[in-house]
Amino acid sequence: MDDSGIKKQNWDVKETELFLEILKELDMKKCLDGRKVRNNKLFKVAHRRMTAAGYHRSVDQLKFRWKLLKSAYYKCKREPDSPAPIKIQGWWRYENTMIAIMESRHPLVGAGVNSDRNDEVTEDSDGDASMLHWPQPCPDNSTQNLDLIVGVMSIKMDPEMDSQLKIGFIGAGNMAFGIAKGILSGNVLPLNVKVSAPSSRNLGRFQELGIAVTHSNIEVVCGSDVVFLAVKPHLVPPVLNEISQHVTDRHIIVSVAAGVTLATLEELLPENSVVIRLMPNLPCLVQEGALLFALGSHAKQEDGALLRSLLHRCGLVEEGPEAWIDIHTGLSGSGVAFVYLFAEALAEGAVKMGMPSTLAHSIASQTVLGAGRLLRDSGKHPAQLRSEVCTPGGTTIYGLHTLEQGGVRASTMSAVESATERARELGRKSAAAGSKK
Repeated sequence: MDDSGIKKQNWDVKETELFLEILKELDMKKCLDGRKVRNNKLFKVAHRRMTAAGYHRSVDQLKFRWKLLKSAYYKCKREPDSPAPIKIQGWWRYENTMIAIMESRHPLVGAGVNSDRNDEVTEDSDGDASMLHWPQPCPDNSTQNLDLIVGVMSIKMDPEMDSQLKIGFIGAGNMAFGIAKGILSGNVLPLNVKVSAPSSRNLGRFQELGIAVTHSNIEVVCGSDVVFLAVKPHLVPPVLNEISQHVTDRHIIVSVAAGVTLATLEELLPENSVVIRLMPNLPCLVQEGALLFALGSHAKQEDGALLRSLLHRCGLVEEGPEAWIDIHTGLSGSGVAFVYLFAEALAEGAVKMGMPSTLAHSIASQTVLGAGRLLRDSGKHPAQLRSEVCTPGGTTIYGLHTLEQGGVRASTMSAVESATERARELGRKSAAAGSKK
């Protein structure tokens, strides 16, 4: 306990102040009346935040401390002229915070939230999973939705509570489907997801997952907190022009359109819109994707944390500067096709040497899968793994020599470069199209 990274066993004033500020903030995020006992999930979130601040308390200790604080509050209410409770050191320094928590009488979200929830609500409770209902139709007056906006803003700030979010997809292609599958394998329920597309061709597979579908982009935006814009790059300007007047402060707009820059997206959307640019890849369909995102000028770190929390079941999720997004498109978005081409060539080589086609393709796909997993899980550089396969005068070094003679290394590097430049070109065209709107 004497370690500088661990605070004293006894609660000091600063620790109590931090604890109360966390509870006060989480009250808002859970949309609970401040007079109610906090549930287990709230205390677990508080525990993580206290630990991150260097205060190592158990969840039970936090609950007990809250019980003492609450008892002190009620004692002061009953006997306002009595001395400060002797069990609570420094009570006067955080009495106001306790009053702010305990005497908040204004629910942050109106209809759909039951503030009279009892004290037996537990971490596994699904009590507020449906607190934000699909609005019909889209409201024209933003002041009518002030409570809803406040509630969603608080949800955005805490990735632990993403099961409450409403998720929308504009576009029903493979990228949207892969992301949706990954999100549903996390905390988000199918009833909290909606997808729009102009035709019904791709909507059936979403319906099989229990996801609601529509042909109205506006309906999706009005009923969502996070909206994934999953359309072709040339369709981004007209789609954003259609939905722009319905985008509010409560929305996070996530674009997966190749080449379309954050500047273009922000120009086409209302001022101060929260925008994130995301580049996934096709293996998201099997939750083995590689995703890179960049935050817009008005997006905060908690928005990025929320997106990472939503997408973590889709595969590897990383954040970086926008300049890397087009590179990621060439490396991983298009790169999967380069890997498929190589797998196809492997199989065809085996067929040429006499192996049945079906078996050759099966072995080729397993070879790519196994090599990829070993590369990822071992942490070794590809050159090191390659050298481990080669033996002096063996079969592999002869095959690698042939590949090098064919320029496979230079061709692959050039392929990534060409795909990256094409992504940048698409971005310039989209920017030009957007500026004409």
